[in-house]
Amino acid sequence: MNQYLAVTSNGLENLLVEELTNLGIVDAKPVQAGVKFKATNEQIYRCCLWSRLASRFVRVVAEFNCQNDMDLYLSATAINWVNHFHSTKKFVVDFNGTNREIRNSQYGAMKVKDAVVDCFEKKNLPRPSISKDHPDLRIHVRLHNDKALLGIDMVGGGLHMRGYRPESGKAPLRETLAAAIVMRSGWNESKSLLDPMCGSGTLLIEAAMMAANIAPGLKREKWGFQALEDFDEELWATIKSEANVQARRGAKKVDAKFYGFDNDSRVVQVAKDNARRAGVSDLIEFTVGDAAKLVRPTGFENGVIICNPPYGERLGTHPGLIALYTAFGAQLKAQFGGCQASIFSSSDELLACLRMRAEKQFKLNNGALPCHQKNYSIAVRAESELTEGRQESLVAPDFSNRLKKNMGKIGKWAKREGLDCYRIYDADLPEYNVAIDIYLDHLVIQEYAAPKSIPEETAKRRLTDIIRAAIQVTGVDANKVVLKVREKKKGASQYQKLGQQSETMYAQEYGVKLIVNLFDYLDTGLFLDHKLTRRRLGQMAKGQDFLNLFAYTGSATVHAACGGAKSTTTVDMSKTYLDWAKENMALNGQVGRQHQYVQADCLQWLEKATGQYDLIFIDPPTFSNSKRMEQSFDVQRDHIQLMTNLKRILRPEGTIVFSNNKRHFKMDMDQMEALGLQAQNISSQTLPLDFERNKHIHNCWIVTHKN
Repeated sequence: MNQYLAVTSNGLENLLVEELTNLGIVDAKPVQAGVKFKATNEQIYRCCLWSRLASRFVRVVAEFNCQNDMDLYLSATAINWVNHFHSTKKFVVDFNGTNREIRNSQYGAMKVKDAVVDCFEKKNLPRPSISKDHPDLRIHVRLHNDKALLGIDMVGGGLHMRGYRPESGKAPLRETLAAAIVMRSGWNESKSLLDPMCGSGTLLIEAAMMAANIAPGLKREKWGFQALEDFDEELWATIKSEANVQARRGAKKVDAKFYGFDNDSRVVQVAKDNARRAGVSDLIEFTVGDAAKLVRPTGFENGVIICNPPYGERLGTHPGLIALYTAFGAQLKAQFGGCQASIFSSSDELLACLRMRAEKQFKLNNGALPCHQKNYSIAVRAESELTEGRQESLVAPDFSNRLKKNMGKIGKWAKREGLDCYRIYDADLPEYNVAIDIYLDHLVIQEYAAPKSIPEETAKRRLTDIIRAAIQVTGVDANKVVLKVREKKKGASQYQKLGQQSETMYAQEYGVKLIVNLFDYLDTGLFLDHKLTRRRLGQMAKGQDFLNLFAYTGSATVHAACGGAKSTTTVDMSKTYLDWAKENMALNGQVGRQHQYVQADCLQWLEKATGQYDLIFIDPPTFSNSKRMEQSFDVQRDHIQLMTNLKRILRPEGTIVFSNNKRHFKMDMDQMEALGLQAQNISSQTLPLDFERNKHIHNCWIVTHKN
């Protein structure tokens, strides 16, 4: 008998011990991410062919203390490799781990390779070849601290590669993990099984192969143990022949029904093809369907619902996933009373959206991602309870009620004013620390960074409740809810690129059309708190030469131009936003030489500006130390210097509209008077209804030459 290590995922060791015991192994012992045991050739052949949980089996040829490369080389040289394989066989070394002296796995692999080759050469035998792509044999090394394990991979590649899945869905489960999920789901061969988000069908196919007693390794054509000197070809042929007979007979004896649904017809076809290759296509009924509208199939009594719903940004927006889990949980309770459900996800917050209490839960990893598998018993409900359930109770009632109240008041006002974009909530309740804006038929939820005193899990759960409640109260499609995280940052954070979706929308604001982009940047292209300021500029601009500094996407320029400005000059440091400003102007028919666009640092441009303007709008950042600026800027410290330069280009009867977002900004009135300027604070007049709670969202001043 030889010593073996069965490699598996963390958390599956005891389940693998149970499986190996059922395969005839005695005294299997769990270790970190594996199981150690002794086996004959016949037993290890059966384990390789039949294990659904192990990722590989390694014949252990040495375990030793390894402090440095010399220990590694000498220990590997001490093994008589000639007894294990012939020099005509090609091999490769898989080296996992490092320690203080051996810091590079490629270096460790090279030392073991040298030791193996030297063993053959010292016996005057031909030197075996190395093949990274098509080896006959893989030598396996594990190094952890000063302990090393050296062995031969009996499989030659991951056992999860069953041979039935050349293609997979967007986020596939490994077959070994899928088998573990099925085993822990509470399902057995006497029960029907349903996967409402089946993807490429892995969970159902693994379960159907269990029910039909089909060996998971049956389709593998090449095994590592076939290259070993002690390979017993006749014994292996017998074991494989037995498995083939069992597979043919087993598929005909299955009574359980298997159902798979997915809303992507292409993926459903992939699942059907995978099931056909696995030999279980007659057992599984795959259908295009929406999990949020799932209906119990006829005859699905006391069955098990199993699924691995999407849980990462790769597969959908966070708000969309929250809506999916919420609707799925409601459908399970409404349609599947008396059944069991087992859901696998990396997100405890999303699982909480099911609004079901788990009877059992397991922790295991999907690759490097920590995940939860939770098992639920779905109660049978009376029709009256189901009716009440359909009248969904409010999520986060305090928040939901405030949002309803705000929507009623602000929504009516926005409609009267002709506004497509407006704010309906701005951290009204301290524990729900977000801003929520309507952009036509979309919702933008901006999460303010939570205080450090709030545990991360609490913050995540609150955000999940906010999104669920916002979708419920507003009725906005979950896929049209955009989530952003806003933190306090210095410099030109508004220029931060977030994505490349380039999904733009056209919004109306007091008769002006403006382009907004909800996805690609932290800001959307429109500062909503300035809508009254922009309207005012439009009313003031007729026949005026207008200058817009720190112009962003030029929305103020559009209002001025549409209000009849004689000329406009738009200055901003970003080419991206200047191009956006040009598009905004063109959208409103404002084109021509009278409209100028300047890409420049506004402060430097002002120092040298020589033109004269009747109306100037300036909304500088509170603070900036952008690399593209020659010096830092602080609006409180530098506003008088700003006004000095503005005065020079302001015509005698001209007006400056000066705005900023510094919460406690104080205009230096003495210095202003010394400059010959007078300033009137119009902040309250420029505060729209949807921002009335936040009195300090911005300051706004009318500045003119002193009479």
